[in-house]
Order: sequence, then C-alpha cells, then structure tokens
Amino acid sequence: MGTKIILIRHGQTDGNAKKQYCGLLDLELNENGRLQAKKLGCRLEKDNIHRIYSSDRKRAVQSARIIFKGRRINRIAGLREINFGIFEGKSHQEIRETNADIYDKWLSDPYNTVVPGSESLMDFQERVTRALEAIVLANSSKTAAIVCHGGTISIILSRINGSKNFWELIPGSASLNIIEYENNKAKITLFNDISHLNGNL
Repeated sequence: MGTKIILIRHGQTDGNAKKQYCGLLDLELNENGRLQAKKLGCRLEKDNIHRIYSSDRKRAVQSARIIFKGRRINRIAGLREINFGIFEGKSHQEIRETNADIYDKWLSDPYNTVVPGSESLMDFQERVTRALEAIVLANSSKTAAIVCHGGTISIILSRINGSKNFWELIPGSASLNIIEYENNKAKITLFNDISHLNGNL
C-alpha cells in the first residue's frame, strides 16, 4: 500500500468572499466557510485517515476541527499561505489602483517576480516542500490529511507536475485534492473536487 495525502483547502473567509489576498492574515471562517467544512466532514467521515495536519492559521485550524471533529490536529507553521507582502489584505481592484505595474508582472510571471515585502515563490515552495516531506515520511503506507491554503496546495501540485501555472492550480474553498505516492513517486489523483458542496447536510 502506498502513501496517500489528502490536501484540503480551508473553508471560506470574509477575505476570500471579498477576493482579498489573505496570506499571513489570521482570519476566521465565515458562516459559509463553516458550512462548507461540515459538508466536507460528512464526505470524509467513513475514510480511514491516520493523522490530521493543519496550517496554524485560524481558518485552517477551524476547518480541520469541523471536518475531523474530536480528532487531534497537528499544527505546522510551514503549511501557512504565502506572505503577499504589500498586497496583504487588498483586493485585486485595490492593488490595481496603487501597484498595477508590479501586479501585472506578478500575475504573468509569479516565479520571477517578487512583490515588495513578500515571500518569493521559490522560498515559499522550499518552506512548504520541507513540511510536506516530513509529513510523507511520518506516514509511510498510511493516509494523512492536510488542511491548508490555496497557494500552499498549488505550490505542492506545481512541483509534482513540473508546472509553472501557479494560478491555475489554486483550488476552491473546502476542496479535496489527493496525492498518492508509490515507490517514492508522487501522482496527483484528484484536483479541486468540490462535489460535496452541492448537497444539503
């Protein structure tokens, strides 16, 4: 049996709803985000998941507690979202009004553009990869769930498939994404599955 890692993006926050770059901001889930997490919890309740990990940001920890009620949550700071620097807490429109030039460069070539005050995408990838590798090592031939952030999941998936399409691999709120490891090779077997959000509790 191989190792399975279930990557879960946290439920919606007010910042997400306003299309703001939340990064290191420590936001809580909004009402919709809590409902999303409950629906995902119902979907996963029969799955045999050995360990639960979470970013240490409130929105991730809250999501993990709702999805995996009563389970121990291992918080890991290395799973945090990227630090967006001067873009933190601002919406697309707000950034366009003040920093359009650097914003356009960052959107078109995020791997080679560093927003002032931010974490570079390569530094972010290195931080997240270290955290993920430790989790994979600790859960050989088991299934572990990681509740984290859109950017965190994207940088993991980008590295696995050798893609530079960082923006295209950011999944939706409360989505399911799965990586399976066989003979030390990682394969993405599910991406951005939000089918559980369509039904009622």
